[in-house]
Amino acid sequence: MSATARKSAPNADDIRALKGQTPIVSLTAYTTPMARLMDAHCDFVLVGDSVGMVLHGLSSTLSVTMEMMILHGKAVARGLQSAMMVIDMPFSSYEESPEQAFRNAARLMAETGAAAVKLEGGIEMAETIRFLVKRGIPVMAHIGLTPQSINTLGGYKVQGRDAQADAVIADAHAVADAGAFSVVLEKVPQNLADSITAELAIPTIGIGASAGCDGQILVVDDMLGFFTAFKPKFVKRYVDLGPAAEAAIAEYAAEVRARTFPAAEHVFADQAPSKG
Repeated sequence: MSATARKSAPNADDIRALKGQTPIVSLTAYTTPMARLMDAHCDFVLVGDSVGMVLHGLSSTLSVTMEMMILHGKAVARGLQSAMMVIDMPFSSYEESPEQAFRNAARLMAETGAAAVKLEGGIEMAETIRFLVKRGIPVMAHIGLTPQSINTLGGYKVQGRDAQADAVIADAHAVADAGAFSVVLEKVPQNLADSITAELAIPTIGIGASAGCDGQILVVDDMLGFFTAFKPKFVKRYVDLGPAAEAAIAEYAAEVRARTFPAAEHVFADQAPSKG
């Protein structure tokens, strides 16, 4: 069943129109409670395939499935009223052909209520982006470090230094010319990100790029300190909730073992109190 349409949420054209107007704010979300917390503060919320690593304990995003994305997409949609929802296309759901990409993108949008999809790749994905956009599917592109390609990139390395810069610039222009309404720049040098931002007519969304990008995105569990397996250089921890949550769990365990929880105020009497 399709998700109920949300009121007042911006669409792809609205996000595109923010270029040069006001910085675009975004975070990833995978659950309803987290989506509710960020709804009033974000222009768009991304249901990222990073869910595989953050919530499912996978070593990379490569094992994330369509079913996982749909499950978490539905959950996030229930928590949003004013922010646009974008959803990642998982690895192997779009690379084979534009037709395969359309079938899976259409399914993601229909089953979750997402307003757009995001896919990774530059020049090699331009034909697919153009195919989708012509058929009514707004596309957010993603270039630079593309996590679904870590096996060919040799790991999570900065992309676009020295001789690589021209290739990243070419990717940026290719996805913009193909009709993407915005493009994520991940882990590219600051000056390169600034140049691409100045050259493109569509917004750039930085993650490990530059404050000069048109917007920024972070994985919410990174910036809240819940995900502690590793901490990329580009992540700022605005609060460290992971250790605080562990301390609370330890305190709970100690009280259960000491039989101090539940206390009198947490249990029910044999008889209801008199209304007298």
